[in-house]
Amino acid sequence: MKTRGIKKDKVNVVTLGCSKNLVDSEVMITQLKGNEIDVTHESVEDDSNIIIVNTCGFIDKAKQESIDTILRYAEAKDDGQIDKLYVTGCLSQRYKDDLEEEIPQVDAFFGTMELPLLLKKFDADYKHELIGERITTTSTHYSYLKIAEGCDRPCSFCAIPLMRGKHESVPIEQLVEQAKNLAKNGTKELLLIAQDLTYYGLDLYNKRSLADLMRKLSDVEGIEWIRLHYAYPSGFPMDVLDVMNERDNVCKYLDMPLQHGSTNILKAMRRGITREKTEDLIQKIRKTVPGIAIRTTLIAGYPGETEEDFQEMLKFVEDARFDRLGIFTYSHEENTHAFNFEDNVPDEIKEERAQQVMDMQAGISYELNQEKVGKTFKVLIDRKEGPYFIGRTEFDSPEVDNEVLISADKDYLRIGDFVHAQITEATEFDLYAEIVK
Repeated sequence: MKTRGIKKDKVNVVTLGCSKNLVDSEVMITQLKGNEIDVTHESVEDDSNIIIVNTCGFIDKAKQESIDTILRYAEAKDDGQIDKLYVTGCLSQRYKDDLEEEIPQVDAFFGTMELPLLLKKFDADYKHELIGERITTTSTHYSYLKIAEGCDRPCSFCAIPLMRGKHESVPIEQLVEQAKNLAKNGTKELLLIAQDLTYYGLDLYNKRSLADLMRKLSDVEGIEWIRLHYAYPSGFPMDVLDVMNERDNVCKYLDMPLQHGSTNILKAMRRGITREKTEDLIQKIRKTVPGIAIRTTLIAGYPGETEEDFQEMLKFVEDARFDRLGIFTYSHEENTHAFNFEDNVPDEIKEERAQQVMDMQAGISYELNQEKVGKTFKVLIDRKEGPYFIGRTEFDSPEVDNEVLISADKDYLRIGDFVHAQITEATEFDLYAEIVK
């Protein structure tokens, strides 16, 4: 490696993709710092001579963003602006051979489980004493907690098992220790994440153990909110809902990707559930936990999706009245079961259908938000932006859900504090509020 006088190496980690990838980057940064290596995360300064890109390989748009990012740094290396370029994460796991051939400027590619090998490039060791420790890159008051890796589900469209392997739960005692360390460093909200939360524990304890984990985590001093992301509907463990009712610090919030509302398409997707069973599950969840906010994601344009199938999904959205909803257009992924089928829904039809769903959801979200006007909620303040402090209720996750805007002219609030605020006005995706004193 060329030197820059006596200047030490400085590493910049660039993270693409989902919150699970972000946790991986945080673990990587913790290990690098533990080896006394100067490292930053997504630094805006051009003072790093080594770049590590943690890639996403989930769908076409994410893959393209990852490739564009690698190419940008490859060009910077050609220009002498950086010395070394390493690539890790899902895209690297999935397409390592192709990437090595196409982008020779990259010094080394690593898969999703090859952090020890990456560390060797820095003459660094994987420090087992740092397991459970994590330097977070989010606002200090909330942190993601990855409770499992990989996935055992057979969903036809999904490449995650190809990149992340089989489901592997993290033992409860390790997660509790992580939560305690995070709480000591100021974390008040834990966002539980995994490819499939509801499968948690089957491999370790021979039973679904998410409810047990939630109880243990809710006992950790300093944790005021626990939030669930990515619950699979088939075989949903209903005892999770009992914990929501028992524990004040478990948010009445559930992120449950359902993927479609047509039984025909759900069967083709190998989801193990029908529309009728899905609707029955939603009804049971809402009856068991009154007021719960359910977030879901759907896919438009799966192979063979007819106009009739799409209209069924649209009616499903209309009837279910989800609190939060996102939708992807189908991405034809190599080596998945669905890749055997013709990707026969034109891109413009996929986009048009996705937009129709979001237009319908916007109307539902507006109506649901209007019902909040005049009510008071506990709000966690995330940041200040322009003339507003921006926060969230227990029914909203960072970056993807509603935000509460509180005028900075009237009250000075501290980032990371909880306040009580009355909603004065609402749009489709924003709530305006005033502090209740």
